[in-house]
Amino acid sequence: MNDFRISGLPAQQFQHLFGLSDAELTAAGAQRCLVDDTPGFPDRIELRDAAPGESVLLLNYVHHAVANPFRASHAIFVREGAFNTYDRINEVPEVLQIRLLSLRAFDKSGIMIDADVVDGAQIQPAIERFFAAANVDYIHAHYAKRGCYAARIDRVDR
Repeated sequence: MNDFRISGLPAQQFQHLFGLSDAELTAAGAQRCLVDDTPGFPDRIELRDAAPGESVLLLNYVHHAVANPFRASHAIFVREGAFNTYDRINEVPEVLQIRLLSLRAFDKSGIMIDADVVDGAQIQPAIERFFAAANVDYIHAHYAKRGCYAARIDRVDR
């Protein structure tokens, strides 16, 4: 088995938005949402579903900043006040396990070379299958129903 690391987005990229007024968020192209149900508002920093009563920010995020046709951005949620970026080796957070996922495998230059749609409970075999190919450098997980970026999965060299 190839070791893998799943990581959320760096919290510091979003901290400047925490606590802004609704008008300031609108000017920044974002909006605040009050969580009213769970699951339903998956935070991309801590890789967990936000709890009812918490606030999340909905914003557009460039999740694949490459200089090729696979450059991509989409709407994501970040929990307002999230400071602990998820970063674990060989552990899949529940937020990924309970959803249908689109996995996209990329080479080191950011070209997509493989993809699949899997039930989140079956993510590990898919990761192993992708990383069995030597040219797969990293994987992006997306929530398949809405197409939103979820997390990055990297090879771990030990």
